[in-house]
Amino acid sequence: MSKLNREDMIKWLQQYVKTVRTTEEFRDGMAEGIWISGEHDYEFEGNIMYAYYSEDYKNRTFGVLNTWEDELNKRGWYSEWHDAGTVMIYKD
Repeated sequence: MSKLNREDMIKWLQQYVKTVRTTEEFRDGMAEGIWISGEHDYEFEGNIMYAYYSEDYKNRTFGVLNTWEDELNKRGWYSEWHDAGTVMIYKD
C-alpha cells in the first residue's frame, strides 16, 4: 500500500468520516495534520472507530479500534487524541 499525502488521505477518510478538516483549522493545531471528531459514532467494518473511554483492550489501543489504526498506518498516518472528543491524524 502506498503512503498517501494529506489531500489524498482526506479524500480516503471522507468515505468513513463526515467532517474532515486540517489541523491548521483547529485552535492550536499542529501543521500538516488532519482533524476529525472522536465523539461521533463513525464506523469501520461495523465497529466504532474511536471510543475514548472504552475498556475493550483486546480490540482497541487507547480507545482506537486496532483494525482502523492499521488501515491508517498502511497509508502512512496515525491517530492521536487531542482530548476525549477530538482526534488528530498525523503522517508517520
